[in-house]
Amino acid sequence: QVQLVESGGGLVQAGGSLRLACAASGRTFSNYVMGWFRQAPGKEREFVAGIRWSGGNTYYADSVKGRFTISRDNAKNTVYLQMNSLKPEDTAVYYCAAPPSGTIVVFTTAASYRYWGQGTQVTVSS
Repeated sequence: QVQLVESGGGLVQAGGSLRLACAASGRTFSNYVMGWFRQAPGKEREFVAGIRWSGGNTYYADSVKGRFTISRDNAKNTVYLQMNSLKPEDTAVYYCAAPPSGTIVVFTTAASYRYWGQGTQVTVSS
C-alpha cells in the first residue's frame, strides 16, 4: 500500500513557475514508477510526466515537454514536478500516482495507476 500527498499548487501568472511535491509513504518508494497527471474541468485526466525507479528515465506529454521537469528523491520518498513557463491551459488539478509495485513501464494512461494522491490545484492567470 502506498499513500501519496501532493503540495505546492497555487495561483500564478502566465510565464511563472511552480514546484509541486508528492510525498509518499507505505511500501518501498524506490520500487515504484511515479507519474503526474492533471485534470481540467470537463476534461479527462491526462498524463503529464513519469519517472522510473532510478530517476534516469523520464517521460513527458508533448504539451509540457521543455517546460516541466519531473524528478525524485528516493531518500525523502518524494517526487517533484517543476513547472516553468506556465500557460493558462496548464490550469488543472494535478495528481501524483503510482502503479502496482514492480511495474517497470511508465504508462501514460490513468487506468494503469493504482495509487493516487488527493490532488493540488494549479491556476494560471493570463
